Amino acid sequence: MRRHEFDHVIAAAADVSGEREIVVIGSQAILGSVADPPERMLFSMEADVYPRNDPRKAEEIEGSLGEGPMFQSTYGYYAQGVGPETVVGPTELNPRRRLV
Repeated sequence: MRRHEFDHVIAAAADVSGEREIVVIGSQAILGSVADPPERMLFSMEADVYPRNDPRKAEEIEGSLGEGPMFQSTYGYYAQGVGPETVVGPTELNPRRRLV
């Protein structure tokens, strides 16, 4: 997904949900904060999103902009409606685990 595609899918998610603030999680979140991300970060054709103020509306986003509907077949990318519970961090850090 490229930046203009990211902007398009976020605007579409805002339109579908009627919410102004859309949270993006996962690998495509980099497109919201990095002007020129590494090419290897641009392979995914989905943005995992939910409306900040009403996460339940993610179902509306999924239904209209998710994998399979007309949006994906027209543009080649899509929004996956998720929720805040999708992001789960570690409960404790393992000092032996090396992050690469």
